[in-house]
Amino acid sequence: MADLAASLRSMMRYALALLPLLAACATVPVAPAPPPAASWAWATFDAHGVTASGASGMADPAARRPLSIKDPVRIASISKLHVALGVMRLVEAGKLDLDADISDTLGWRLRNPAFPDTPITLRLLLSHRSSLRDDVDYAIPLGGSIQSTLAAPAAFDSEHAPGTYFRYSNLNFPVIASVMEAATGERFDRLMDRLVLKPLGLDACFNWTTCSDTTVARAVVLTAPDGSVVRDGLNGARPACPVVPAAEGSCDLSSYVPGTNGALFSPQGGLRISVTDLAKVGAMLLANGGSFLSPASIAQLRAPAWRFDGSNGDSEGNFYCAYGLALQTLATCPPGDDPFGDGVAREGHAGEAYGLRSGLWIDRRTGTGVAYFATGLGDDPPKGRSAYRAIEEWLAAKARR
Repeated sequence: MADLAASLRSMMRYALALLPLLAACATVPVAPAPPPAASWAWATFDAHGVTASGASGMADPAARRPLSIKDPVRIASISKLHVALGVMRLVEAGKLDLDADISDTLGWRLRNPAFPDTPITLRLLLSHRSSLRDDVDYAIPLGGSIQSTLAAPAAFDSEHAPGTYFRYSNLNFPVIASVMEAATGERFDRLMDRLVLKPLGLDACFNWTTCSDTTVARAVVLTAPDGSVVRDGLNGARPACPVVPAAEGSCDLSSYVPGTNGALFSPQGGLRISVTDLAKVGAMLLANGGSFLSPASIAQLRAPAWRFDGSNGDSEGNFYCAYGLALQTLATCPPGDDPFGDGVAREGHAGEAYGLRSGLWIDRRTGTGVAYFATGLGDDPPKGRSAYRAIEEWLAAKARR
């Protein structure tokens, strides 16, 4: 009887200890299920690898090929985080300096016309504080140049000097890619394969150029809610032209001069990668760089270069509230920037383009993370309780289970 009483007391203490945790969980709302037209894949992970995963829908609806977590998709703006990893590799190699005037590397003077005495640096570009904005076309065709694109005054914010204001701009990343190319003499897609993708063991590529034929054959086709193809309807073969063709329609990359047009391979969003490989990147971040980057470089990426104070940037409805070097910090101004709904300051990046929503987020408190994407959503999927969409909240909830 004494043993039974002791056991009961132990069980009661355990139950009482769980009550605060259960209460906290009960306050986290559950997002609605994904829309019927959506396809989605997700994986949770720790520093050692994937811990759970799931997928539903079609990678290629026309071929009736089911989606898996190993299928590569155009992951949208999570690409920017990978570009930042490449920049830090070059910084560690002494090829680049985060705080140097990029004009010195580009070989021509880059300035906001309204602030001609203020240099633009990689740190400002990576943290969206460069004063560049997306009022010009950042999909620059073959034969064009980043220099001529940035000659247009519309490319710049004339009211805020570089370093003083956050404005999320895709145009920052073609400039970064041009700097990377100019510093190394290598074409951006090949440079990223050498610096980031191969060292991390990722079966990924920008614009399908360095992926294997087997990987290309597994491409996720991005579709509209009505099933029409929006991007990457490859039918098992790599695209005939992986970049925006020249004005006359040609696609001869053999004469391209690295450093002149870093926009060619879509550094702002053109990475094709699977959920499985996103989890590898998340695991590296959880391991504080592992053998890939130094802890000091990871700290540079993580440290918020900007925090929203109500007037120092465009938070896009509190979607962005703290931003480092292509690395967001969530739950800085909840509920807007908290798709998880639990107030935890996770790090990572979101993506959105062509009817896709994606996320890669890590929780350093628990040493865990989640990677996900959903396709077939259209331009305006149902909103969630936060500034994120309902399906993003639903996929983010996988990390809490």
